[in-house]
Amino acid sequence: MLKIGVIGYGIRISSIVKELVETGEVQLVAVADIDVLGVKKRFQDFEPLKDATFYSDAEEMLKKERLDGVCIGTRCSLHTHYALLVARYNIPMFLEKPVCTNYEDLERLKSILHVSEKTVVSFPLRFTVFTTRIKEMIEGGKCGEIVQVQAYNNVSYGHRYYHKWYRDEKETGGMFMQKATHDFDYINYVLGEIKPVRVCAMKSKQYFKGDKPEGLLCSSCPDAKTCPESPQNIMKHDPAFPGEQCCFAVDTGNEDSGSAIVEYDNGMHVTYTQNFVTKFDAAKRGARFIGTEATLEFDWTKSEMTVYNHRDRFVERHTCPNNAAGHFGADPILIQNFVDVMKGEDASHATLCEGILSAEMCLAARKSAEEHIFVDITRV
Repeated sequence: MLKIGVIGYGIRISSIVKELVETGEVQLVAVADIDVLGVKKRFQDFEPLKDATFYSDAEEMLKKERLDGVCIGTRCSLHTHYALLVARYNIPMFLEKPVCTNYEDLERLKSILHVSEKTVVSFPLRFTVFTTRIKEMIEGGKCGEIVQVQAYNNVSYGHRYYHKWYRDEKETGGMFMQKATHDFDYINYVLGEIKPVRVCAMKSKQYFKGDKPEGLLCSSCPDAKTCPESPQNIMKHDPAFPGEQCCFAVDTGNEDSGSAIVEYDNGMHVTYTQNFVTKFDAAKRGARFIGTEATLEFDWTKSEMTVYNHRDRFVERHTCPNNAAGHFGADPILIQNFVDVMKGEDASHATLCEGILSAEMCLAARKSAEEHIFVDITRV
């Protein structure tokens, strides 16, 4: 039985641990978290957690426990710190995205590239059925030479990034880091050998802003009944509502839309745009890969993929049944890869090097948007 420890036991990493345990090959033996009592209370129904040893200090856990793997699920700003710590013990790790939130941490991560293939970064979108099929089609010549990619992410649960700790840009690194890091990664994965060299971007905050007082909670707001983003209204369509800090207060961070253009080393470019204002069926996440022979378009939210052939106007439509598993059915594949890495039977299929590249693209987009300049990608 593989023994794992967790550093930072939050909601996302709890779902990863649950699926790891359900493989029947993994046992949760230790948890390091600054809020041990809070973890025990929030996840009291998860039986494997009750047999784990708890630590308030991660290094103490690493010194005392004999672990086959470590999952890092802290707040984003601490991902680099704990990745560097775990690397000192040469233990395989599952690292939540983004791998860093600033350029300083990006450079620090380059010092542990020797553990890149023992590090599984949480990039499940590269493992979805659509991503796999698209990559196969493109590599098989279905589209000819790819001349442009148009990618998009219209998030229907955007309020989650403004109601709780995610609203703090110092913790999240901004919304390119929160969402585009996934999309840049799967696009890089599909495109294969060509690499990004330059980014320009814009971002704006048009909706999740206002003049409500700092620190205001929805429960204390006289406008809670009529506010479209208050808990009592949001929970009608989003039971996973995570908090109740006013998202129209002066201390609400994060842009609510952003767009980037990425140039690749063969001269082609990718456009990517995201927003956090859309609701319900306006949600859309996917891309158009435009080639010399065909255009391939897919949308994860609708489980649809279409191929438009350029020579005979023949249109192929594909559907993929909705999968209850997280990230459009890809989480179990990501998790099995981590199991195989811990067993020594495989290398990571979402390496630290790839995590660093995606993070640098996001940092470049943020820098470009803030300084109105083109930003080069150095690549590792």
